[in-house]
Amino acid sequence: MNTTVADDGEDDVSSITGQYLARYRGLTTGAGAPALLPVTGAQRRFALVRALDPTGRPDLVPMFFAFPRGTVDPSRLAAAARRLVSLHPVLRGRPAVVRGTPVLRMAEPEVPVVRVRPRPGEDAGAALRRVLGAWSPDGPPLRLFLTEDTPEGGREHAVLPHGGGPSEVLAVVLDHLACDGRTLARIVEELGAAYAEGPRARPPAPGEVAAELAAYSDAVLLQLDAEERAESPGALAYWGERLRAVRDRAPAARHGLPRAGTPPTGSTPVPPTGSASVLPTGSASVVLPGSAAGIPFPDLLDACRSAVRVLYGPGHTVPLGYPWGGRPPGAEDVLGCFLNTVVFPAVTDPAPTGSEATADAWWEDLDRADVPFDAVVRAAREAGSGWSGRLDGLLTVDDGAQRPSLRLAGVEGREVQVDGRPVRGPFAVSVTHGRELRLRMVWDRAVTADRTALDGFDALTEALRAKAQASPALG
Repeated sequence: MNTTVADDGEDDVSSITGQYLARYRGLTTGAGAPALLPVTGAQRRFALVRALDPTGRPDLVPMFFAFPRGTVDPSRLAAAARRLVSLHPVLRGRPAVVRGTPVLRMAEPEVPVVRVRPRPGEDAGAALRRVLGAWSPDGPPLRLFLTEDTPEGGREHAVLPHGGGPSEVLAVVLDHLACDGRTLARIVEELGAAYAEGPRARPPAPGEVAAELAAYSDAVLLQLDAEERAESPGALAYWGERLRAVRDRAPAARHGLPRAGTPPTGSTPVPPTGSASVLPTGSASVVLPGSAAGIPFPDLLDACRSAVRVLYGPGHTVPLGYPWGGRPPGAEDVLGCFLNTVVFPAVTDPAPTGSEATADAWWEDLDRADVPFDAVVRAAREAGSGWSGRLDGLLTVDDGAQRPSLRLAGVEGREVQVDGRPVRGPFAVSVTHGRELRLRMVWDRAVTADRTALDGFDALTEALRAKAQASPALG
């Protein structure tokens, strides 16, 4: 079936989005139809990823905040979270597939606040990794976990920021189906504001809830309308040709992982602590001088090719994904998952094409960035690519000035890292711009040897260091 939209303005259900809208309207039209909400193309992607996972594991987006021990009142936190969830439909939604159609079912407001007791030999990081690994795919998309840490515990997640005394770590964790990068800071801000009201924070009025539900539904339908229009014949032909050479390059998972606590030395890897078992992922990070304008996005993509070349070898075209987009024009700024995943074909030829060529191609990509991910995959396969749709690398970029900051009753928590959590894909790179350029990479240790991953990280770091030095430094 041809994945296009009609040029004459009539509805055309041959596009993936058109097919989805037709099925959704069939489910929700008529007397006695169930109350279901549609999902965006981005949410369809995460629903597919979950369906293909043998355990049904969703993609999780956790934020970790360290406070002096005794700061967090669980009852007060639960009341604040209930107010937040009562207001925003996507935080009450439960993903479902009805007659082959992904949707959200509305449920009663529910958000668990779980106090996690570390087991013998566990620090806060190990305890939180354990409970996140046991996340049930059925249940609320927002969950909160509180655990304690001590000066004797492992410091892999950089806790103990408050004078070195005993700390507690609060994990604010979301299913990726319910959020994107534009959602996180607002969730944290609204959670802190509701906490400030005290344990008797009143739930939103019924009128507020109804208005937010209508605004969310309208925003998703506007997004789907934009995605359907984006699936033009020209855009699909562009992506088919652009990704024709893409193939899955990640090697199969290997056996015989390194012994716990013995990763190679090099680019500040984080050693496994708090558990005798080998952590499933490795990580490395570095801080580089910031620049006045930051590093242009095409330069980041070009630098990532340096890492990809080390990880996968020369002569390949590797699918690297990154989030892009925003809310559709005319939509309310609702919480949700709207950012599309755009695919960059990272060519690993020994003679790189260079930043200028990367930038030119990237601008062309952005002109067609609204085409939903599943339609892009189908266009590539119809053009002759053998790509499965799996991403072999991920890149995310944040503005350090807009990182979420959680304040509870006047006490600001420090955002910290909990390393060793599973990563969806062979490797992922995160870049945070600000007065400093913070670069971090995590990798699946069952796919990539630590030494190879660290060599790739070094190549990425050196490429970015050279590009940062070419930009004006911050004073």
